[in-house]
Amino acid sequence: MSLRPIAIHLPQYHPVPENDEWWGKGFTEWTNVTKAKPLFDGHYQPQLPADLGFYDLRLPEVREAQARMAAEYGIYGFCYYHYWFNGRRILERPVQEIFESGKPDFPFMLCWANENWTRIWDGGDNEILLQQHYSQEDDIQHIRSLIPYFKDDRYIKVDGKPVFAIYKSPQLPDVKRTIATWREEARKEGLELYLCRFESFTWVGEKYVKESGFDAGIDFQPFGIGNVNEFREQRNKNRKKNITAELKRKAKLAVLKEVDKDAYKRMMEKDYYLIDYEQYVDYLTSKPFPDYNWFPGITPGWDNSSRRKVPGLVLHNSTPGLYGKWLKHIKDNYKPKSEQENFVFVNAWNEWAEGNHLEPCQKWGRSYLEETKKVLAQ
Repeated sequence: MSLRPIAIHLPQYHPVPENDEWWGKGFTEWTNVTKAKPLFDGHYQPQLPADLGFYDLRLPEVREAQARMAAEYGIYGFCYYHYWFNGRRILERPVQEIFESGKPDFPFMLCWANENWTRIWDGGDNEILLQQHYSQEDDIQHIRSLIPYFKDDRYIKVDGKPVFAIYKSPQLPDVKRTIATWREEARKEGLELYLCRFESFTWVGEKYVKESGFDAGIDFQPFGIGNVNEFREQRNKNRKKNITAELKRKAKLAVLKEVDKDAYKRMMEKDYYLIDYEQYVDYLTSKPFPDYNWFPGITPGWDNSSRRKVPGLVLHNSTPGLYGKWLKHIKDNYKPKSEQENFVFVNAWNEWAEGNHLEPCQKWGRSYLEETKKVLAQ
């Protein structure tokens, strides 16, 4: 059975008043991307775009070019992040204009990125800029606002049911109520929904998915099943300590870098923050797929150091061939539940500030896209 790859798409590449206020006039994702510096020998930073350049998603020509490129290399559709804060939307312009204009003629779906916006880019509680507040009234208002998108002919569906995803469902205070409310409101409009949750960070598995009322889980790499945290724990069990107790005591990296640059480099290369992409792929492909309704995920890389003074995670030494090895493992071993439930989610199409992008970069060009097309055609 063939697979339909859906690439996760970030709409952050245009200025908005909120980002102007919080980060400075004209801020977009490119601001973080271009200021990145290599932190150790062989560190691929900055990661800069090639074919599409430093684009602005307010331009329809850019959105058309993205869709043409994705379709050319076998990507079935885009999953756009959707930001909703109690009736307040943000970064909505690209998808709104895609919906209103009917262009590009390319399949799409939405994922509600239901986390707080904070100054440290992790959705936590440190200096909150925009906060989520949940209620049944908001659930009703939210799903009603999405009904027109669900009815779009381009919207991705399973057996006629629009596919809608939640990024961090455990943050909902009553997820079962929210799911039931959404389904009830959609039925009033003649729609049955196909609801999914990203299996990431809080990977909870089959019991949670079924009892909460979801139709499927989505593997969000590198934080889904067999994720980097599990890999690090396994790796650390079999590895000797790399830095002394004194340096560990001083392990706030900003301090450590100034105290001992050699120790900083060793920590970066051998300890918590750096993971070899090939080792991670080998670890992940050794694990069985879950039995419940679940869509596999893959990432061409990960490096969010451009968003932070120190990195949170670097998947180091990714290559198109290793990415292709991972994708081939999925293609050869994943068994979709039905002919229409055959998605694989690629994280991501254009997360440039997190180092995970299928879009061509100045180092690899279109190699990751070419590998995607080659593996899917086999």
